[in-house]
Amino acid sequence: MRTIDGHSFEVLTTNTVVIGTGSAGFCAATRLVEFGQDDVVIVTDKTNAGTSRNAGSDKQTYYKLTLAGAEPDSVREMANTLFSGGAMDGDNALAEAALSARAFLHLCDIGVPFPRNEYGEFVGYKTDHDPRQRATSVGPYTSRSMVEALERKASEQGIPVISECRVLDLITVGGEVVGVLLLRRDRDWDDVNPPLLLVRCTNVVYATGGPAMLYANSVFPHGQWGASGAGYRAGAVGKNVTEWQFGLASLRPRWNVSGSYMQVVPRFISTEADGSDPKEFLLDAIGDSGRLASLVFLKGYQWPFDIRKAQDGSSVIDLLVYRETQLRGRRVYLDFMHNIADEPFALERLEPEARDYLERAGAVQNSPIERLMHMNRPAYDFYLDKGPKVDLATEMLEVDVCAQHNNGGFAVDSWWRSNLEGFFPVGEAAGSHGVYRPGGSALNSGQVGATRAAEYIAKRRSQMPLDDAAAFDAAAAARI
Repeated sequence: MRTIDGHSFEVLTTNTVVIGTGSAGFCAATRLVEFGQDDVVIVTDKTNAGTSRNAGSDKQTYYKLTLAGAEPDSVREMANTLFSGGAMDGDNALAEAALSARAFLHLCDIGVPFPRNEYGEFVGYKTDHDPRQRATSVGPYTSRSMVEALERKASEQGIPVISECRVLDLITVGGEVVGVLLLRRDRDWDDVNPPLLLVRCTNVVYATGGPAMLYANSVFPHGQWGASGAGYRAGAVGKNVTEWQFGLASLRPRWNVSGSYMQVVPRFISTEADGSDPKEFLLDAIGDSGRLASLVFLKGYQWPFDIRKAQDGSSVIDLLVYRETQLRGRRVYLDFMHNIADEPFALERLEPEARDYLERAGAVQNSPIERLMHMNRPAYDFYLDKGPKVDLATEMLEVDVCAQHNNGGFAVDSWWRSNLEGFFPVGEAAGSHGVYRPGGSALNSGQVGATRAAEYIAKRRSQMPLDDAAAFDAAAAARI
């Protein structure tokens, strides 16, 4: 216990505190131990909450360097892909490409079952903004598989995890982070001795995710809040914080309707708030049902809203849905029971990209739900298993344009250091993602950033926390 400004507080002293129990947070902690720095503690609001464990999509993607086939690839080519998306620094792009294979294979070694062929090659597929076939996946919960494997590793290493701790503020002295002020949510409030925990530390790895509470329509899971405010109050510099990724998602439950959900070409229905006056509103703007079907198909792997595709490309769908829900006050649903315009499914009316894909996949059944069952039965089962249950074979699914990822965050260098000495934002909290990033690159970025931060801390910042008690107490008192 420590008495500051007349109040008594619990105090924990450690070299490094990792805040957050997503895949980036657990990666940073386990890597620290691997690199020889075992004086590390993880604190979190809720261990089982957060985006890594609870978010996903039809085919949640991990983006990596090509590790299969004869197609040429290199660290520099992958770095160029990441950099060319805009608003991404070249040093971050190069680091994310250089450590891509290392970070990916580390996940494989600790039990994440990424698919391989009979010869051991990690086969890939093409994702959005991807000139190669660098993407891979273990299904809708790729990031959950990652965080569960990393959590097992942390448990094996004996890393302590303190849950029910919410970040209030960072404690700084002279532009350097020297501690964290946390609220103990598992304790009753006491005005005399409030349930606060002070952590004295040399380093803070900030794996708190993006600012998930900013938008009402959001795919961020319930229980994911973000904690960016504490960093900005302490003087950390932001970068690209206005760069958000938006796309179509179901509202209940929160889930991206990408991949197969769009490729089977459901129809879009809007109603008044009370469910009356149903109409197929997209046909008012795009009268050619074949063209409309092709655009809906393309949303499968052109899922994020893209201004470059907004005039005559697939992102016009996002704009029309937004107009219907936000400007006209109506509700929008996906109907997997009927084709567009309630017409028989005519493959020959689709544009070549959609027609060829569905033909190769054998998805030529008459209704969208039959095509979904053929192409991806788990995508149908998901809505039966997730609460609230929706049976796509008999019910429509309410959707809207939702925020799903903040591509900005705290500015970091190639070691994921911020301008605050000792403050290392990783994962979505770091502003290293760029704008037109390939699908799945955020998962790679989280693993690479966590590894780089851990390596730097182990080699350069292994000293004990600030030993000037008066300076620490004064800095802490200013935040209490």
